[in-house]
Amino acid sequence: MTATQDQNMQLRNDVKKLGNILGEVLKNHGGETLFNKVEDIRELAKDVRDQYDEEKYNQLKKEIETVDPSMRQQVIRAFSIYFHLVNIAEQNHRIRRSQFYRLERDSDVQRHSVQEAILALKSDNHDDETVQKIIDDLSIELIMTAHPTEATKRTVLEIQKRISIILQKLDHPMLPYKKRRNLEETLKNEVTVLWQTDELRHRKPTVLDEVKNGLYYFEQTLFDVLPAVHQELEDQLNDYFVNKQWKVPNFLNFGSWIGGDRDGNPFVTPKVTWETLKLQRDLAVKKYDEGLTELMKRFSQSTTRVDIPEEFIRHVEEQEKQYLVGREKWQIEGEVYRRKFAVMLKRLRQVGSKSKHAYDHAEELLQDLMMIQDASSEHNLEGTKLKKLNKMIRQVQLFGFHLATLDVRNHSGEHEAAITEMLRVVGITEDYASLSEQEKLDLLEKVLKDPRPLMLLNEDYSEETQNIFDVFKMIQSAHDEFGKRSIEVYLVSMTQSASDLLEVLVLAKEAGIYRLHVDGTVESSITVAPLLETVDDLIAGPEIMRTLFSMDVYRRNVAERGDHQEIMLGYSDGSKDGGTLTANWKLFKAQQEIHNMAREFDVGLKFFHGRGGSLGRGGGPLNRSIMSQPAETLGDGVKITEQGEVLSSRYMLGDIAFRNLEQAASALIQATSTVHAGGEMVTGLKPEWEEAIESISEHSLKKYQDLVFGDKDFLTYFKQTTPLNELRELNIGSRPMSRKGSEKFEDLRAIPWVFAWTQCRQMIPAWYASGTGFASYLENGGDKALETLQEMYEKWPFFHSTINNLQMALMKADMMAAKEYVQLVEDKEIGDRIFGDIYDEYNRTKEMILKISGSSELLDFTPNIQGSVHLRNPYVDPLNFMQVDLIQKLRETEEDEHSEEILTDVLLTISGVAAGLLNTG
Repeated sequence: MTATQDQNMQLRNDVKKLGNILGEVLKNHGGETLFNKVEDIRELAKDVRDQYDEEKYNQLKKEIETVDPSMRQQVIRAFSIYFHLVNIAEQNHRIRRSQFYRLERDSDVQRHSVQEAILALKSDNHDDETVQKIIDDLSIELIMTAHPTEATKRTVLEIQKRISIILQKLDHPMLPYKKRRNLEETLKNEVTVLWQTDELRHRKPTVLDEVKNGLYYFEQTLFDVLPAVHQELEDQLNDYFVNKQWKVPNFLNFGSWIGGDRDGNPFVTPKVTWETLKLQRDLAVKKYDEGLTELMKRFSQSTTRVDIPEEFIRHVEEQEKQYLVGREKWQIEGEVYRRKFAVMLKRLRQVGSKSKHAYDHAEELLQDLMMIQDASSEHNLEGTKLKKLNKMIRQVQLFGFHLATLDVRNHSGEHEAAITEMLRVVGITEDYASLSEQEKLDLLEKVLKDPRPLMLLNEDYSEETQNIFDVFKMIQSAHDEFGKRSIEVYLVSMTQSASDLLEVLVLAKEAGIYRLHVDGTVESSITVAPLLETVDDLIAGPEIMRTLFSMDVYRRNVAERGDHQEIMLGYSDGSKDGGTLTANWKLFKAQQEIHNMAREFDVGLKFFHGRGGSLGRGGGPLNRSIMSQPAETLGDGVKITEQGEVLSSRYMLGDIAFRNLEQAASALIQATSTVHAGGEMVTGLKPEWEEAIESISEHSLKKYQDLVFGDKDFLTYFKQTTPLNELRELNIGSRPMSRKGSEKFEDLRAIPWVFAWTQCRQMIPAWYASGTGFASYLENGGDKALETLQEMYEKWPFFHSTINNLQMALMKADMMAAKEYVQLVEDKEIGDRIFGDIYDEYNRTKEMILKISGSSELLDFTPNIQGSVHLRNPYVDPLNFMQVDLIQKLRETEEDEHSEEILTDVLLTISGVAAGLLNTG
């Protein structure tokens, strides 16, 4: 038996063990009747999947529809909790596989690891200088958002974490019998607690609830894992490039939107943002307190045993006089480092107060740590490092006192309304909003060049305008209180013109965040970044940025910000408007065009990818996301959102977090190396490939829009065939599901759009219309059309990633389950007609994808995931069937206590399907 087979056996054993424990729990809480009912449904569902038989299929549906209402909730929860347990087992198996590769330095190198990336640099014969340039150019920033796609409660996630830790301990080969027995008893207790825990939220989370949920990941994993990834890169460089002592820059950072994202969320006020910054600082200080206390225990060296530099001893004596009194001082005179740590702890614990003893900024704490590092290096063993101290130095460099840079985002329309009122009040123009774009630009440029303020202090502005201005005043105050790293970027959603960004610069000028002095010099502590969301905005993006870079007043602001411009690309709305294939191609093309244009102005660009967790919103593995971008655009860094269920799946467990971030680092090293090797011409994009994808995109866009916008009944179909309305009751986010509470398609947020399609297994945002695009190209592209597409799949990372993501989407979509939802459409003709089109397009897309990839089955390239989806489908089916039955009952029932019970059961099926598919929105 190979090591891989042995490991897969361990996974199957874990799943079996957890399934058996769940079976015991079912018997204990619902008796043999509940257990047998669940088993009957499970066996039937499995039989139907193994070999479809209409009689058994109808028997399965009948078995589900006739479940007694008193038992129904228990049956739903049995399947849902099974998925939670399978998810835990699979995550534990991922940790197990990663540890297997790390047993020996020279054992098999794990794919997508930092070690693999450094070995590749070595095998490419890069010299130390080139490697240093590659490392210096690395930059990745991951942004945590509160987008409402995490259907699992925090309490449930914590139980899952405890179960995972127990499974890891049970893997230990030298575990004594008694400890193993105790762990297995604890495992049973945790599964029992999971069953006994209410998995539904009974109120919507507040913004500060979401902030605390985000901070949980910093406290539990990220504060330790980020330094570990940097250390791993440093260690691998020192192992394989031995002629140099390597120092890795801080290339991997986390930021946040939670508490700063105002777009469409009226609950994100300046006060809430301020409270967010305080909570972040409090956590950073708490973690440093723990770190210094631990270092104090370890640095017990005494002047009676080692020579500590006299200069350092004098420094400690001076600081004790300045900051400590009486018993606050460390009482053993010879333990100089502990005396220093006592001073540092006193100053740290005053941070956030008005005390003159407090550290004013994190750089002071960093200087103290580096002073200890320098002093202690004189008596360390040669060639050894104090890794605990180095780790804390890295933490302070990464997290400061702000913990995570908070982006602020708002809708362009709100800025325009505020500017319109401000300009009217001072008599500059009566109706700014009605001006042409060129008139707006001329006027805004004039205002920005005038050092005088625009707002009148004693004037009563509307509440909306005052709220907007309060945001900018809060940013200025935050810079004073928390440091300028606390808020660095202001994002403008729905950017459609250059004036959208200049309006923000005017508001920043009024608050003192942007200043133009009389001598022409500029001071700026904010980057204004556009968010290009729709297909039309992506096409217009290059011209919008050219206009801005051509304006002296804007270019000066960019220069003050290090000649760097950030541009955010929205994956959700583009996909919702134009389909996934067209949206992804337009995103790729926009990056190339904007990058090339920016080079004319000597501006470095950082693209910010607003990807969701689901495939319909640009999701997928982090490393694959990086590698699928135009390589030449990665030289100035990359920024990517991490949101919803992605946070718990990637960052709940330290080992999984490390592996995920290591993969991202490895991909970035590989891409940056490519840029250095090939200069600017690194895409390898052949003209015939571009012609092919343009043609595919054009036909795909038409097919998609013919359905979504051209079919007058489509919106009815969508609202009735999916659990869209029921999702509103799931209480998974503070933000409303649609902008302005509107029922219009254009105001529906992309997250519920994707979430709803995922639940009903049609998943059209992730694949629909791709098949038509490919088929049209094969029909019209000549004899070598298929050969061209196959070459693109083999040699073009963007196209390879696109095809593989489509495979995943098609695998998770399921037309057998999807067909059941069609009965929810009141007009049978509408339901049958539109589903018939979706069904045909699904089969067309699957056929095309298999041809292009040369595969026999979907996901042949990743048998582990393929096997996981096959394992899950028979257990998702009953949840889908019950969901359809319950939604039908709910929609036919008047509001009463009975309907409340049915709604609860519907929500439980939604949560269960989300757990089973590992994607929501």
